Amino acid sequence: MVDALPLSQIKVLDLTRARAGPTTARQLADWGADVIKVEMAEGSEGGGFDGHRDSADFQNLHRNKRSLTIDLKSEDGQRIFAKLAETADVIVENFRPDVKHRLGIDYDSIRKINPRIVYGSISGFGQDGPYAHRPGVDQIAQGMSGFMSVTGLPGQGPVRAGAAVADMSAGLYLSIGILLALVERQRSGEGQWVQTSLVESLIAVMDFQSAAWLFDRKVPAQAGNNHPYFIPTGTFPTKDGHINIGSGTQGSWTRLCKAIGADALLARPDYADPDLRRGHRDKLNEELSAILRTRTSAEWVEALNAGGVPCGPIYSIDQAFADPQLKHLGLATPIEHPRLGAREIVGQPIHMSRTPWQMRRVTPDAGEHSSEILSELGFGDDEIADLRQRKII
Repeated sequence: MVDALPLSQIKVLDLTRARAGPTTARQLADWGADVIKVEMAEGSEGGGFDGHRDSADFQNLHRNKRSLTIDLKSEDGQRIFAKLAETADVIVENFRPDVKHRLGIDYDSIRKINPRIVYGSISGFGQDGPYAHRPGVDQIAQGMSGFMSVTGLPGQGPVRAGAAVADMSAGLYLSIGILLALVERQRSGEGQWVQTSLVESLIAVMDFQSAAWLFDRKVPAQAGNNHPYFIPTGTFPTKDGHINIGSGTQGSWTRLCKAIGADALLARPDYADPDLRRGHRDKLNEELSAILRTRTSAEWVEALNAGGVPCGPIYSIDQAFADPQLKHLGLATPIEHPRLGAREIVGQPIHMSRTPWQMRRVTPDAGEHSSEILSELGFGDDEIADLRQRKII
């Protein structure tokens, strides 16, 4: 039942584009919120800014939403949006900070007509400050946060992460903030403005590297596939490929040596404790690699797991989805698209015992629900037809 979902009583206006903002709106939609994706009307400036609608990325980001097209630069379009905002619980946007003010849909303007609104904003660098009006995208945030300085092999130079880590982290942090504001509203009766940015979200994701600087004034460097502190933790060659091993504690170090038949390493003074192993990392990795090259990845994964040593294969994305454990978790979610046919999209990584998420509707076509939504607001058929003829919707 849709009504059983945690956010089924929440109405969200989704003004977002690209990835960070849509990630927030998708989280809310997947857990039951009525998310209305507000898009630029056909022929108005900004139409089609969100990429190819039939692409995997677009279809994955905008499921479980309804679509309403409006020309927000027109007087009638702003009147429609104001009427929507009167009864909405949440607005999510990731315009550059000045854009929403130019359109008259900023937080201060909206709260005058709906003081209970929870207004969520993502920007590149924050809503104010010296860089507030700069355009910001994922890779720029990766560089400015320090993330690229710790990614890659030592001495390699800056390397971007292979995934959109700034966009995704900002989207998820904003969804948490919105949920916190909704909970707080139950006590105060008032909404509030919830903000995050790509750069600060990524600094937060860096966590222990950020803490190393703030707490001890240590500047982390690139460590490649090795963990910067816990040794041996990293990527090791096998007879037919590579595996990851995580063995940073004294106990797991002992278990590792026994599992690979290298008890002699336990007697080496250079490897006696974590600090010594860190100081002799390259030499230790060479010795471990020589042993690990004698058997296949699958053989070592089985032996090391049996010995209580954290380890695992290194997959391509197709291999990851073929793994029996990942199949069991059900992240590949089937859909039936009326135009694209049977496909799969990425499911929710959150599991709740009583209220699992639901795939309720595929990504809508632009304006697919415009008439339906306007009817819910009290617009008559003739008025809707007139708005459509004038390309307001």
